[in-house]
Amino acid sequence: MHLKHLSLVDFRSYPEAELDLAAGVTAFVGPNGQGKTNLVEAIGYVATLGSHRVATDAPLVRQGAERAVVRAGLMRGGRASLVELEIVPGAPNRARVNRVPVPRAREVLGLLRTVLFAPEDLSVVKGDPEGRRRFLDDLLVARTPRFAGVRADFERVLRQRNALLKSAGATIRAGRGDVRTLDVWDSHLATAGAELLAGRLRLVAELQPLVAAAYAAVSDDPGEVGICYRSSLGEDVGEVAGARADGRADDRGGDHSGDHSGDRAGPGRQVLATRLLEAMGRSRPAELDRGVSLVGPHRDDLVLTLGDLPARGYASQGESWSFALALRLASYELLRAEVSDGGDGEPVLILDDVFAELDAGRRDRLAALVGRAEQVLITAAVPEDVPEVLEGARVDVTAGQVRRVR
Repeated sequence: MHLKHLSLVDFRSYPEAELDLAAGVTAFVGPNGQGKTNLVEAIGYVATLGSHRVATDAPLVRQGAERAVVRAGLMRGGRASLVELEIVPGAPNRARVNRVPVPRAREVLGLLRTVLFAPEDLSVVKGDPEGRRRFLDDLLVARTPRFAGVRADFERVLRQRNALLKSAGATIRAGRGDVRTLDVWDSHLATAGAELLAGRLRLVAELQPLVAAAYAAVSDDPGEVGICYRSSLGEDVGEVAGARADGRADDRGGDHSGDHSGDRAGPGRQVLATRLLEAMGRSRPAELDRGVSLVGPHRDDLVLTLGDLPARGYASQGESWSFALALRLASYELLRAEVSDGGDGEPVLILDDVFAELDAGRRDRLAALVGRAEQVLITAAVPEDVPEVLEGARVDVTAGQVRRVR
């Protein structure tokens, strides 16, 4: 799979832009602030319906414009296709595939898959749990697009349950409110939360060996690194749900389909739903008092460790970079492995101003690791920031203008 054409209208700093691309390496080169990252952000948006830089769509529309349009021409398995997205702040996005409107924009998910490396990745290692949960959920959706609906359903139920806890908490605590409505939302949250949690547990089990191998490769350090899922349900949640280290269902229970492509939510959904309901029952007094849901996937964390210590707070700058890169490389390997299992194609690798941040050793090792990808897109302030092993096509970006020079 590779991106063969990108067209922008009123996206970020671009009134209009047209760019032909090919398989292999393409570097977008130009001083900071000229629009390089805007290009790869648009490509990432086609793949994820989100930005790696901002949480809402409004900043993506050029100032003074009412909407932005992104068109991506794709080549998948020798077949060309066209994805078009219309971004309208405050309204649902509209999408077309091969000129035909689709009912919901999220139906384009999976047509283009990307793995993006960016300086913001450091926050996955050093930042709050929210960023690590987002990393897992974004990868779940990239691997299995139906998880976009699972994620949206869980977030909708969580918002409504929190609103009920805030509005009805005082009357329920006083014994005057009807708890049956809260019971209904407990059930909805347990069902949606169990499916999301099962997917995350399965994903982490499959990522574990890939992250360890990628860290050793990019850091040239065979030291012990690990990732594990910390659930608000307790440390045994993976074992109870039947998630094994290889990501498959355990013979003791759970989903025995043998499918580890991610098409199913994973092992032990009913077990997890029961555990969530029990935990919400125990937490109800505290939740009513605080007006917020205290149990569920929204309270969980992906714990990253170096030896016996958590990476957050203990890893050096270099170790943090190695861990961040390892998470992305592991994501790429996980998605790429599905090509041999009948998938549509390996993801496009995007490296947004990453090489300038790395020391010489990590820079060279990362370049060697990503060079085998079908398509690699790089942004760099100067040509010297692109390692020689990745020399390929070059597009100069100046003041919102793109010009192919090689």
